[in-house]
Amino acid sequence: MPDDDRWRRSDWWGVVIDAPDADVLADFYAALRGWKVWRREPGDVVLDAGEGVAYLTVQHNPDYVRPSWPAEPGRQQMMLHLDFEVTDLDAAVAHAVDLGAELPDHQPQANVRVLLDPAGHPFCLYTS
Repeated sequence: MPDDDRWRRSDWWGVVIDAPDADVLADFYAALRGWKVWRREPGDVVLDAGEGVAYLTVQHNPDYVRPSWPAEPGRQQMMLHLDFEVTDLDAAVAHAVDLGAELPDHQPQANVRVLLDPAGHPFCLYTS
């Protein structure tokens, strides 16, 4: 369904994640991926990936509980995680860490790095 004006499309979809500070986390993902802020309101920031019809929204949750990684019984579990393919895993990890991500010790796969964003959400950088 080609459409030269993606803004006129009506099949948009996205992911909404909670954070203790929506601005901090949205700015992290914008810098990590080179995405633009499409809309910023108090407690709610929408990022535009720049192509297709997908978006990422970060919303403030005053009761946010940081997930544990790796998972631990009785502690907050991750509800989802974002995956990003990269061409240079070491450079991408270094960039993410420079932006404020954490690189935990537990890494389950050789071509994947699980990192924690500034709010503690696990996300993956991987190579094919």
